[in-house]
Amino acid sequence: MSPIIKNQKWSMLFLFSMVILAVLVAACGAGTTTSASPDTNAGVPVPISAAPDQHQANTNKTSPGGSPQLYLIKSLNITMEVKDTQKVANELQTWISTTDPLSTAENINYEQVGDNLYNITMTFSVQASLYPRIENYLNTYPPQHSGRLVSTTKSTQNVTGDYVDTQSQLKNLRGEQDRLLTLLSHASVLGDILAIDQRLTDVEGQIEQIDVHLNQLNGQTTFYNITVTLQPSSAVLTPPPAAWSPAAIWQSAVGSALAFAEVLATALIWLAVFSIYIIPLLLIAWFIRRWRRLQGRPAVATTSIPPLSD
Repeated sequence: MSPIIKNQKWSMLFLFSMVILAVLVAACGAGTTTSASPDTNAGVPVPISAAPDQHQANTNKTSPGGSPQLYLIKSLNITMEVKDTQKVANELQTWISTTDPLSTAENINYEQVGDNLYNITMTFSVQASLYPRIENYLNTYPPQHSGRLVSTTKSTQNVTGDYVDTQSQLKNLRGEQDRLLTLLSHASVLGDILAIDQRLTDVEGQIEQIDVHLNQLNGQTTFYNITVTLQPSSAVLTPPPAAWSPAAIWQSAVGSALAFAEVLATALIWLAVFSIYIIPLLLIAWFIRRWRRLQGRPAVATTSIPPLSD
């Protein structure tokens, strides 16, 4: 074999080896790309198979932090002493209605405790989102307006379990209602129609009751009650004693004398009017007494004088 032919064979073998190596490298590169595809799709939205779990997550409300939302019922009772309760009541009503346009004043009671002095009790229903701001304003109001905060009572009731259970019951009952309506539309036997209709009536009644309860919970967890009691300050209720004044004493004495004169004149007028009855009765009583005296006086005894003997 000549050297030229031998060199050609080695060249062909080298080229064939390079082609096979290139094919293997390409195949490995394709396999690597395919295996990396799941990591590449890590940020892709949840696939269709995971949709039920996503729907369940949307059904159960969650707070921005990711924890289940709490359904709370809160109330606040606050008592404060102020100088002018009527003025403060007007100021508080104006501020609360301006801060929360959806608030309502449910009960406002006035109880008079002095001359133009009143204990005032007001109950407001405010939005839950604005409740902390209104609470802080009421707690800081007395010291900023020459008053005194007497007491603050807060209560919080967690009704999350009741709320979630009520929603679940309502969902189940509505599902049963739909199934019963479907059965009723396909029923042909009279007995089946009557039985389905009776069950449908029961389910609709339960739905009605649960709807009412759920609406109550919605109202109580969306709006909180705040009761404000305003009392006049002790300085207003107990004025300082008046200084000694001769003029005031003279006026008081004259007033007492006039009052006594009025009472005496009233008594004399009454006696004058009733004298037509009193005088005859007095006369009758006097005659009866005199007659009894005459009847009880002993008779004068007459003694006979014996004749004188000679």
